[in-house]
Amino acid sequence: MQPPAPGQQPNLFKVASTSNPASVAGAIAGTIRERGRCEMQAIGAGAINQAVKAIAIARGYVAPSGLDLVFVPAFLDIMVGGEERTAIKFVIEPRR
Repeated sequence: MQPPAPGQQPNLFKVASTSNPASVAGAIAGTIRERGRCEMQAIGAGAINQAVKAIAIARGYVAPSGLDLVFVPAFLDIMVGGEERTAIKFVIEPRR
């Protein structure tokens, strides 16, 4: 997981296939508690797998405080190294 680049939303996390899902889950839980929502982006099957695992783990982290998390996936076209790539963006919020 990388911290947001300058000019990016401070609650947008980039998840890689090498990201530790438990660490990402902690970041999700903390951001949800502080800001009420969180966004992640992932490119590739491995990164998407780690992101979904992190969301599942984060649900367990916030459940004792009465929160249940849901997420909405969306496609996102981004530039990476001068190439346009398609990422998956996850918007994570407490269930209302």
